[in-house]
Amino acid sequence: MTTSHVYTEDEVTEKLQKELPHWFFENGWIRRKYKTSGWKATLMVVNTVGHLAEAAWHHPDLTVSYAFVIVKLSTHSAKGITDKDFELATKIEQVIAWQPALDGGALEGTPNEDARFKYIKYD
Repeated sequence: MTTSHVYTEDEVTEKLQKELPHWFFENGWIRRKYKTSGWKATLMVVNTVGHLAEAAWHHPDLTVSYAFVIVKLSTHSAKGITDKDFELATKIEQVIAWQPALDGGALEGTPNEDARFKYIKYD
């Protein structure tokens, strides 16, 4: 097992501000709350995070409610925040916060103006 650099609280805060502005550091974890439009969307977020975590072999703690999911990351074996946490947080952010319509391609994205299809409440 390779040992990873454990970031100080100041380093974590600075890195989050620069690279993951919707994430924050609290009680030894980097965290992000994803607001959803309801239970269906919440389950899609949970399953997406689950897939990414399993593929990465680095598993977050999740808090799941009707219209939100909180993702918390820390490297238990290193007793702190490491590159594993930042890399998985970045991948989760890229996938969950993706809005295809903003890319200008053929994909239109979810029609959020219609309540039947609302999904993520984008920041």
